[in-house]
Amino acid sequence: MPIKLAITDDHPIVANGICSILRDAANVEVTDIYANGTALLKGIKERQPDVLLLDMHLPDMTGPELAASIVKNYPKVHILVLSSSDVIFQVKKMLKVGCMGYLLKDSDDTTILQAIETVHKGGQFLSPVLNQLLIEDMFRNKKSEKKSTTLTRREKEVLQLIIDEHTNQEIADKLFLSLHTVENHRISLLHKLEVKNTAGLVKVALQTGLV
Repeated sequence: MPIKLAITDDHPIVANGICSILRDAANVEVTDIYANGTALLKGIKERQPDVLLLDMHLPDMTGPELAASIVKNYPKVHILVLSSSDVIFQVKKMLKVGCMGYLLKDSDDTTILQAIETVHKGGQFLSPVLNQLLIEDMFRNKKSEKKSTTLTRREKEVLQLIIDEHTNQEIADKLFLSLHTVENHRISLLHKLEVKNTAGLVKVALQTGLV
C-alpha cells in the first residue's frame, strides 16, 4: 500500500510543487492538502495520513502548538516539518514536541521522497545542512555550559539584572551592594564568560539558558 501523505501549507505553489514531485512516486499518495491549522485539525479527525508534511509557519497556529496537538491526539501520524527556516532553535523545538523530521523547502526531489519514506518507517530525517548546524550548536552549548557553571550565585543575580537592563547603581541598590562591588562582579562576568561588553553577556546568557 502507498504511503498516505497529507500536506499542510498556506502557499498553494508549495503544495502543488510537492504534489508534482510525488506524482511519479508509486509508493506515495497525497490524500489531503490543508491551507491552515484549523482546516488540518478538522480534516484529520476524519482521515489520518501516515505522514503529515507540516509547514512551520501557518497563518492561524504556530508550528509547535499544532505539532504538539497532532502528536498527542494522533500518535500514529508521523510529522515531517517543511520550512524555509534553518534556525536551530526552531528545529530543536519541533523535534522536541515529537516531530520525526525537518525538511527545508529548497530540498531536491530525491531528498523530499527519501524524507517521507524514512519518517514513514519510524526513522528520523533532517535536511543534510541541518545535521551540521545541530552538531555545531551542540559543541557551542557544551562550551557555554562550561562557562556558566563557574558563576557564583551572586554573579548570576547580577547577570540577571544586567539582562533586565539595570544600571550598575540600580543593581547595587537592589542587591544592597556597593557600586564598587557591582562593578567588580560585572568585570568578573566579562572575564568568565569571555566576552567584551554587555551585549556579549546578554548573548551568552541567552545561549546558556541563564535567563
